[in-house]
Amino acid sequence: AGALDFRDAIRLVRTRGELMGRAGTARPGTMAAVIGLDSDAVIEVCEAAGDGIVVPANYNAPGQIVISGDTQAVGMARERALAAGAKRALPLNVSGAFHSPLMAEAREGLGLALEGVEVRDPRFPVVANAAARPVTQAGKAKELLVEQLTSPVRWVECVESMRATQPDAWLEVGPGKVLTGLMRRIDRSTVVHAIGGPEDLEAIQALMEGGDDA
Repeated sequence: AGALDFRDAIRLVRTRGELMGRAGTARPGTMAAVIGLDSDAVIEVCEAAGDGIVVPANYNAPGQIVISGDTQAVGMARERALAAGAKRALPLNVSGAFHSPLMAEAREGLGLALEGVEVRDPRFPVVANAAARPVTQAGKAKELLVEQLTSPVRWVECVESMRATQPDAWLEVGPGKVLTGLMRRIDRSTVVHAIGGPEDLEAIQALMEGGDDA
């Protein structure tokens, strides 16, 4: 969106990954996917998990929420989720408790890294996953880049925010089709295309020729 120079963006992505890796080593944790409970129920099982930290980390789709935190607390939350009626509570193969308070050290480090980076107002609104609302100002963009390390990814709310603009179609750009699958879980009527390589660019051309507003 033009908020960052390309080189600055690449450097920050690398720095962010390194900081998250170090935070995961300093404060080990894990994550798990809870399937079949609504958000209120997941919050309740996290709050009742006992010692340690465990919080909702990714609101991926209705009935699909990832939790994150201390390993023992996540294990207890998984047990409580199954007892509360979850269809599954699957441990995830991750190297840290991402999007949780256990990433506080990484959040602080990224904030320091951003101090020397010029962040401009985006040329068009960008929906931030930590806030689930469009961001148009450089200061807020910078703040949310740091905040998202310890905040949940509010994907369902992000989709609702973007749907308010009434797009005709959606594009997922990058490897894989995870977001495409989540989009269809949120709204089966959604027209969404995954663009993972050059061969997929034909889909974009077809959309443009058809006049779709993606």
